[in-house]
Amino acid sequence: MRTMYKLIPFLLLAAPALTAQDKNAAGYPITPVPFTSVKVNDHFWGQRLKASREVTIPLAFRKCEETGRYDNFVKAAHPSESYKVEGYSFDDTDVYKTIEGASYSMQTYPDKKLDRYMDSVLVLVAAAQEPDGYLYTARTMNPLHPHEWAGSKRWEKEEILSHEFYNLGHMIEGAIAHYQATGKRNFLDIAIKYADCVEREIGDAPGKEIRVPGHQIAEMALAKLYLVTGRQKYLDLAKFFLDKRGYTSRKDEYSQAHKPVVEQDEAVGHAVRAVYMYSGMADVAALTGDPAYIRAIDKIWDNVVSKKLYITGGIGALHHGEAFGKNYELPNPTAYNETCAAIANVYWNHRLFLLHGDAKYYDVLERTLYNGLISGVALDGGTFFYPNPLESDGKYKFSQGACHRQDWFGCACCPSNLSRFIPSLPGYIYAVKDNSIYVNLFMGNTAQLEVNGKKVNLRQVTEYPWNGDIRVEVDPEARQAMALKFRIPGWAQNRVLPSDLYTFADQKQAGYTVQVNGKPVKSELKNGYFTVDRTWKKGDKVTLHFDMQPRVVKAHEKVEADQGRVSFERGPVVYCAEWPDNNFTISSVVLPENPAVEVIDRSDLLNGIKQLRTGAQSLFMENGSLQAKNVQLTLIPYYAWSHRGDGQMAVWLAQDLSAVKLGK
Repeated sequence: MRTMYKLIPFLLLAAPALTAQDKNAAGYPITPVPFTSVKVNDHFWGQRLKASREVTIPLAFRKCEETGRYDNFVKAAHPSESYKVEGYSFDDTDVYKTIEGASYSMQTYPDKKLDRYMDSVLVLVAAAQEPDGYLYTARTMNPLHPHEWAGSKRWEKEEILSHEFYNLGHMIEGAIAHYQATGKRNFLDIAIKYADCVEREIGDAPGKEIRVPGHQIAEMALAKLYLVTGRQKYLDLAKFFLDKRGYTSRKDEYSQAHKPVVEQDEAVGHAVRAVYMYSGMADVAALTGDPAYIRAIDKIWDNVVSKKLYITGGIGALHHGEAFGKNYELPNPTAYNETCAAIANVYWNHRLFLLHGDAKYYDVLERTLYNGLISGVALDGGTFFYPNPLESDGKYKFSQGACHRQDWFGCACCPSNLSRFIPSLPGYIYAVKDNSIYVNLFMGNTAQLEVNGKKVNLRQVTEYPWNGDIRVEVDPEARQAMALKFRIPGWAQNRVLPSDLYTFADQKQAGYTVQVNGKPVKSELKNGYFTVDRTWKKGDKVTLHFDMQPRVVKAHEKVEADQGRVSFERGPVVYCAEWPDNNFTISSVVLPENPAVEVIDRSDLLNGIKQLRTGAQSLFMENGSLQAKNVQLTLIPYYAWSHRGDGQMAVWLAQDLSAVKLGK
């Protein structure tokens, strides 16, 4: 049902025009094609985008109304000692993140009512901003008795709990998306004013305070603000926040302050904070060329991909501290894998691709996207996971007191983060460098790109991820020499990850073919890309085929939780066994050494999926003796679990008797 947005009753102010000093800065070595240039019309992702547009974003806005997020801005515009400051010190960010997602969505699906609604909300936000730009309702609404996490004065508790810089980061991210989608400056100017306030008061110069973000994100946001405005001071502030980390009051692993960032080589501490920081480090590495930053961020990435990444692309193994575990510490039923961490993992790998131009980063990004990220939101867009475990007994309440997705959380970072990420997806498909176009993700879309100053239209047609056939139609303005670089996924090259953390355990060999206008072409892969370099004309077509068959995966021998077990995947999709499809105890199953796997088309189930089915045995005790019965084990995509009630689920399934938990 289409949501009718009701205007927040405040007068809309006109936004000033772009000023001369606001101009794009030099950016990454590779330039992403922005979300404003790509329209996704894909069946798989079209459903997700529709659910986000019609359910997730309206739900998030409604929750901002119902939970007093908007009221906080109204109160901050009219401060009073009588106000009791409640909730979290970062509740403002739910408003910013939802506006960000709505802005992305409107680029594909214009909505005048939604546009006016956001403008009315932004009037509330602008009215809450103090004259010097400071905007933090948790303090401003009652300066004498602010939020208990805020401290008695600005920035006092930033490195612990206040989240003042975190609020700034999400404000900037939302404001830039809103500006790019609408061309309006009303949100961007608010964000610039707050950024200028922070830049005036924080730094090395006399009279300034030295503070670093408690919860990182301002670093990557300030780098983005530099790219949009061309103002060097924002990039300098981002680098300052990173350079000073480990030299202030905090020196703990939880906040990645245990050593200077350029000396770090292992992912530690709170996973979301960490990977937002790593994304900011990638920004600084790319935009400054600082070799110390490049070396550090590459080492940390290698550590995650070789020792700390779940098969679903999830990160952050531990509930305690919402943190990375030790190397190879990847438990399944108690896996935390916060949805926000999966989103952060996409941001990080996207930046590393833009820096290095290697397809391996998109291999990780794609794995996260199709599995550990979209598992965080229901197919209808209305309920959410905070953690994303790889096993459930239907009893352990891993999801904030439940075994299933919920419609909101008191700490609502995951729902609002999903509301902003899903609509931004069109901006991850393509990238451009000189006369080259990178084709990184496979989904139905139309795109208008610019290569060497000339317009090029692309149309991609595919049923990916359910089959491996992709057609790309090329339509340049005129005959044009350029190189199309197609990512050949690691799984199509018989590689699970760009590390030995997981490997294929079967004897199958995947392959791929590339044709131009129906004729096979050859090219040596370079950095994971198949390059077709030619003079293109209107009507040219490239056809890719990836062999897409079920594969059996095993984990590195040091991953204790997965020993004696295997998992299944097909293409980019990881599978799991869930109780509604199997009338036996899932943990009691033992698989044969070489399981034969059948692919079953279930267009009627879970918005349309491909099931996997294989023979197995279910073990159980009867009259004091071990018994076995032959069963058909059915698997569904991991992202689709927990839509049919609470019960057993497992990604890793026993192939050795030592890994079996007997049924009754």
